[in-house]
Amino acid sequence: MAEPLWTADEIAAATGGRVTAHFAAAGVSIDTRTLEPGDLFVALGGVRDGHEFVEQAMGKGAAGALVSRDVPGPSVKVEGEVLAALEKLGVASRERAPHVRRGAVTGSVGKTSVTQAVMAGLRLAGRAHSSVKSYNNHIGVPLTLARMPRETERAVFEVGMNHADEIRPLTKFVRPHAVVITTVGPVHTENFPDGEKGVARAKAEIFEGLEPGGVAILNADNVWFDFLKDAAETVGAQVLTFGTGADCDARLIDFQVPSPHAAVQARLHGKGLDFPILQTGFHWGLNSMAVLLMHEALGVDLSDSLAALGSFEPLEGRGAEKLLRVRGGTVTLIDESYNANPISMASAIATLGARGTEGRRIVALTDMLELGEQAHDFHRGLAEPLERASIDRVFCAGPLMKSLWDALPPTRRGAYAETAAELAPQVVRAVEPGDLVMVKGSNGSKAGAVAAALRALDSDGEAG
Repeated sequence: MAEPLWTADEIAAATGGRVTAHFAAAGVSIDTRTLEPGDLFVALGGVRDGHEFVEQAMGKGAAGALVSRDVPGPSVKVEGEVLAALEKLGVASRERAPHVRRGAVTGSVGKTSVTQAVMAGLRLAGRAHSSVKSYNNHIGVPLTLARMPRETERAVFEVGMNHADEIRPLTKFVRPHAVVITTVGPVHTENFPDGEKGVARAKAEIFEGLEPGGVAILNADNVWFDFLKDAAETVGAQVLTFGTGADCDARLIDFQVPSPHAAVQARLHGKGLDFPILQTGFHWGLNSMAVLLMHEALGVDLSDSLAALGSFEPLEGRGAEKLLRVRGGTVTLIDESYNANPISMASAIATLGARGTEGRRIVALTDMLELGEQAHDFHRGLAEPLERASIDRVFCAGPLMKSLWDALPPTRRGAYAETAAELAPQVVRAVEPGDLVMVKGSNGSKAGAVAAALRALDSDGEAG
């Protein structure tokens, strides 16, 4: 029988709580909708108090609950906030498994995809653990730690932020042996009076949690590289670099997209490498360099690293493709609807422009959020990359995308709507067999509604 993830006594010792009835948990959950039988249910506060759902959790098979007041069923009861108890449980998980090599990933673009690509290699190398989805905030990071089995050999954590001073406590929870900052750009700038510099300073907080002698993996092509390198070296980190320059530890030489896959030419510590990846976005040239260095820092063999990159598929909402059956043929949907910022938007547009297609190249774009005073300028500025990429039709939704719409020539305009929900049926009516359609926007501006409407065209399921 497998060893439990946590016993009630272990949870009590970690959190300073009191056991009301003994139990053993196989997992940790904060949501009854995704809870599995045998999980510990953590009754967090929020819009709804988690204690209101304890009875429901028990009905779904929870082994016990972590609570701050009396509830029905087995529990560990703590004084104070349950979130603080979850944090203590995460720290205890880390401390009981000092052998685990831990990595952490942050950056303005690509955190989730790079984290999961790293995880693909860790999994090939042995017993591995990582964040699920985008569990990268003040709840997600300690939860991911608390879920880490004690027999884990390597783990990777995604660490995110919207404001200053958010990464600092998270990296101190993880205590990573290696970190990567994918890039720094104009993301969440409305929350930083000094704009991108504030974003760079906030990302640099990740170095403060590094284990002594840890590795900082940095994008040498990014304008904030020198700033980040100085910050990393200040805490004694070993700096490894990725980029296109001759001095980079992982150097991208070329990235070609002989559809439907990509071919990467690189040099790793001066040694030539040529390998295929399933990702087709141009940004994956540099992302793959970061993944190679993170795998190296966490003790993954190069053969496992290349195998992982060669089989790692685009995540849903982050470049996943689907061939849709429509009357008279098929349409290719590229779903980039989960997130967007000026960096990722320009890269996605350029990638689309480089793709071969028998039909038209179409984009459906919704607002990029949290860009502050320059938001309209950033949206208007997309007209130039759209022209360079020879995009045939542009569909826009949202008050910020109206700035782009107004900047487009009439020949490139598809349709404009105030919301994604209103735009979706117009895009559906416009697509024709052979078209290549990309949907991209911030999650908060509901770009996913357009992608969902297009997927609904394919009533018979996936084609091809």
